[in-house]
Amino acid sequence: MPDGSEIDVDRLQETIHEPPGDALLRNIALTTALLAAFGALAALRAGGTVNEALVLKTEAARLQAEASDQWAYYQAKGIKANIDEAAQATWSAAGKTPPPTIEQSRQRLTAEQRDIEKAARDKEHERDEKSQEADRLLARHHRFANSVALLQVAIALGAVAALTRQRLIWLVSGVLGFLGAGVFVLTAIR
Repeated sequence: MPDGSEIDVDRLQETIHEPPGDALLRNIALTTALLAAFGALAALRAGGTVNEALVLKTEAARLQAEASDQWAYYQAKGIKANIDEAAQATWSAAGKTPPPTIEQSRQRLTAEQRDIEKAARDKEHERDEKSQEADRLLARHHRFANSVALLQVAIALGAVAALTRQRLIWLVSGVLGFLGAGVFVLTAIR
């Protein structure tokens, strides 16, 4: 039988009788790391949703510009139709029959106006849809951002709990972290 034991009994006893503060620090570190992971995911989703919303708002602004262009075109056709109508009135006031091309032009312009009006209204409808979707994404972004804020406060309190070794502060950190993670999960699944 060898003289010395192969197992370091002193080290084993230290591990078994670990001071309670070390276990607390290890638990605080573990929960803080988990909160940081949730915080990173929530921040990523918050950034993603706000970027999507900005793209949609930009698209809505482009569609508004196109609709405005269509309405300007509509008005131009209306002005030309009014000029044709005035020309007809001038011919009639002079006691002469207006050329048929004037009436044909006025009818063509009026028909074109109807098509232009439909195109403008379609653009406005598409603009409204994009804008509403962007508003929904912005609301979702705010929920993700609130989740990030709660998680960041929880992480900060976790650091304070580790420094002061206060279980109560760690508990408050855990409650805020749970709320932040809950807001994140609820927002993500909606």
